[in-house]
Amino acid sequence: MITINRTDSDHPHFRELVRQLDLDLAERDGKDHAFYAQFNKVDMIKHVVLAYDGDKPVGCGAIKPYGADTMEVKRMYVLPGDRGKGIATTILTALEQWSMELSCEKCILETGKRQPEAIRLYQKNGYRVIPNYGQYVNAGNSVCFEKELEKPAY
Repeated sequence: MITINRTDSDHPHFRELVRQLDLDLAERDGKDHAFYAQFNKVDMIKHVVLAYDGDKPVGCGAIKPYGADTMEVKRMYVLPGDRGKGIATTILTALEQWSMELSCEKCILETGKRQPEAIRLYQKNGYRVIPNYGQYVNAGNSVCFEKELEKPAY
């Protein structure tokens, strides 16, 4: 059974998963990796979730403020051997829930065109493509997404 724990970017399991994510991205991004790496620092991220299968950390994700009512989803990763089990959707859902608890109305994110599985994940979970934002405006390998968060019906 997959469990989700909330933490911050100082957690050693998050640091290790991000190290593995960065290795994967360096291979996928090639010469573009240095450009993207500058925007993926993990120091002082206050909102991190870790996914565990028993005691084993199998995935992570984070959110950080991008505006008064918007969180940016960052550092989404699931270990290769644990993919295809719905873990990434579980992580993304937990991040969206946390965003709503923080009074945010939407989440945005950037992913790379060389990450088709990530693009499918976001589309499957209700994210829509938007024009590239911020530092990604002129980044040809980037695709940006947005999702309006649904407030619970009372």
